[in-house]
Amino acid sequence: MINQRLALFAGLLVCAVAGGASAESFKAESYHANNCMRCHGTEVYTRDDRRVRSFGALEAQVARCDAMLETKLFPEDLAQLVEHLNTNYYKFSN
Repeated sequence: MINQRLALFAGLLVCAVAGGASAESFKAESYHANNCMRCHGTEVYTRDDRRVRSFGALEAQVARCDAMLETKLFPEDLAQLVEHLNTNYYKFSN
């Protein structure tokens, strides 16, 4: 019983530390510059015929890119990336 409790506590501690590290260490601006910009420039965000036309569509597109590239970002990292793109390029009200 003690070993099970210790194992459970250790597992929760690892999850808490990993989750905290992600939120603390993820930098949307540098991630964008080092990853997103390898496939395209900023013109995809500002051109007249852009695909993304709402905040929800932006969230969906970022999720698609994450899935396609298999980067497996944490949900909070995806949210930071969406916020970075919206603040700097799209300016949707959410």
